[in-house]
Amino acid sequence: QVQLVESGGGLVQPGGSLRLSCVVSGSIFRINAMGWYRQAPGKEREWVADISSGGWIAYADSVKGRFSISRDNAKNMVYLQMNNLKPGDTAVYYCKVVMSTTGDDYWGQGTQVTVSS
Repeated sequence: QVQLVESGGGLVQPGGSLRLSCVVSGSIFRINAMGWYRQAPGKEREWVADISSGGWIAYADSVKGRFSISRDNAKNMVYLQMNNLKPGDTAVYYCKVVMSTTGDDYWGQGTQVTVSS
């Protein structure tokens, strides 16, 4: 089994910053892509950012220039640095990984981010 645990969420004022972390454990052979998604109340889950095993990175237009994704392969961790947060960024944030050998994907349980004054 593969487990993902996110942390770092919380309440922040508009313009503030948060750093989310996600650690992957369990039956891991090799992780391919790692990414972040979010789901706001009443909305569908949406993609935020991806980083491949080779370091290729992509961002949703809504967060480009404000968010930064990174990973530590030795620790099986992925991070999301979020700057200049806006109320529209309020959501539950989920990390996702895709395994190289099987193509299976796994999700964390989510961490709440609330941007409000």
